[in-house]
Amino acid sequence: MVRPFDIDEVFPEAVSGRPRRRRRQLGTSAQDLAVTLIADYTVRTRAWLPSAAIVALMGEFGVTSGAARTSISRLARRDVLEGSRDGRFSSYRLTREAAIDLSRGGTAIGTIGADSEQWDGSWTVVVFSMPEQESTRRRALREHLRWNGYAALYDGVWISPDPLSLAGRAELAAAARGAVTVFRAQHLDLQADVDRDPVEAWDVPGIAKEYEMFIDRWSPLLPRIAAGQVTGVAAVRTRTEVMDVYRRFPVLDPMLPVRLLPPDWPRRRAREVFVAIYDGLLEPAQDHVRAVVSTVAEGPWPGIQAHTVAQMAAGSATTPPEPR
Repeated sequence: MVRPFDIDEVFPEAVSGRPRRRRRQLGTSAQDLAVTLIADYTVRTRAWLPSAAIVALMGEFGVTSGAARTSISRLARRDVLEGSRDGRFSSYRLTREAAIDLSRGGTAIGTIGADSEQWDGSWTVVVFSMPEQESTRRRALREHLRWNGYAALYDGVWISPDPLSLAGRAELAAAARGAVTVFRAQHLDLQADVDRDPVEAWDVPGIAKEYEMFIDRWSPLLPRIAAGQVTGVAAVRTRTEVMDVYRRFPVLDPMLPVRLLPPDWPRRRAREVFVAIYDGLLEPAQDHVRAVVSTVAEGPWPGIQAHTVAQMAAGSATTPPEPR
């Protein structure tokens, strides 16, 4: 039997004692931190931030001034940030393309656990066959499928409960470049030992464990946040760190319909904890970021606006306006 979706495919650094290539870089590098900080407080407005303020905020996470400035420069070279200079005073903001991309990613994060449960009971089945010598293409196709929420039910048979959109069809065709067939079909229960439930293609216990670890780690903070006891640097650090952890779930969880999952599935509770922390710390974290920027800029700095989980889910920042 083909090995099912495995948590180690998403967090592979400890597998077999040696690192493996990630499908997409996860974690908290200095560049990741800079992007998260800037996006959390300016993605809806694309406000300019003084470079000195970005360096100061990153310094509160233990990033040295030199490392922070290097990260900002590299992000500018990657067209994630664009810069502006007035004499010796430099500022940066998200490029329009980066803001749109981050907003779309925010929509995926903001909708985790908001289970609409509109599944029609059918599965998208992708069947493909490639010669052994085409191992690179076969690996690339599997990576594409896994990144888009599919799992291998059998070798060469990949499934997802989600319909394949027109854009998804074009992307799959480009990734396959070979013999591939797609069906939309329902599972017929044979009521026999040889029948394999499609859900078994995913590491459901492993996904549940990640949610439970998230809940166990962050729930103890909720009373202090509700009492207004987390402020200043602690508010920004906590809000940033909980986002860094929670944003991995769109990669980890293929969002299988809840009715296919075990009772008391922890996805919704994890969302409740995330919302309580991320939204609960919005005001104190935003106040601290504004204070840091005002200190560096010697006055108020317009456009610093944190967003709620609901605003992320609604995609309110998908087409950020040009600041005046």
